[in-house]
Amino acid sequence: MDMRDSVVIITGASAGLGEATARLFAREGARVALVARSADTLDRLAAALPGSLAVPTDLCDGAAIARMVARVHAHYGRIDLLINNAGQASPGPVEHVDVARYRALMDLNLYGPLLAMQAVIPLMRAQGGGLIFNISTALTKRPLYLPGLGAYVSTKYALNALTLTARAELAADNIRIGVIYPGLMTTAFGTHAPTAATGWPSAPAGAPETGWPGAPAGAPTSRPPGAPTPETPEAVAALILDAVRHEPAELEAHRAFPGAAPHGADVASGEEDARQSVGTLGAAIP
Repeated sequence: MDMRDSVVIITGASAGLGEATARLFAREGARVALVARSADTLDRLAAALPGSLAVPTDLCDGAAIARMVARVHAHYGRIDLLINNAGQASPGPVEHVDVARYRALMDLNLYGPLLAMQAVIPLMRAQGGGLIFNISTALTKRPLYLPGLGAYVSTKYALNALTLTARAELAADNIRIGVIYPGLMTTAFGTHAPTAATGWPSAPAGAPETGWPGAPAGAPTSRPPGAPTPETPEAVAALILDAVRHEPAELEAHRAFPGAAPHGADVASGEEDARQSVGTLGAAIP
């Protein structure tokens, strides 16, 4: 997809990877709809990005998501790309996972992206096509089973399945759907995660550090053994831009873990029309 004048919805755009992606896409000429809960933060960002639109939205509220998509479509007249980036962790051992909190996590990490997809798909079909990327986590592709992240990672496994199934279902409508797997990032993602007051023992071997999804204050702080150094959100945003241009089914947007695919590598989709060997993005090996 060519970014120039494309209309792009980015959820979770108020900070971190979402903000970095919004700034990069705006520089590339896209018209960016900025979606998150914080109206003041979005307004400040929109003022710095010509052609952008701030749309404060509770992404756990299905009716609010539908209104957001309708507003963006009414404002721009089309929607070319949806990036479901908003997400949250809820760290704690499986033994102590609070089911009500887990349901809320599913609302944001899984049902929110699903409802946004359901809202844009008919619009994309009517305009002749579109592109959707959902942001997952590298932990679902190179499972490390880190203590304390079971609830978070399970929501992303489900998101992966929805994404790749929808890709197969909507190919005939020229609606291309993919999933991106970031790893460690130098963001404040973990500081916004709710965590149980109890249930964290002393830091276990292999627990996450700040910057890994799900490491708020008081959570374990050791880095997984052999884990790569964190990426900046700007570096991952650049890989997302490449993914938008090349439209792979899956992209591992992280430094390689032991046994992982190369940095910025496409992953074979499993679809007959999209099979490719792992290689550097834009240079897939036939």
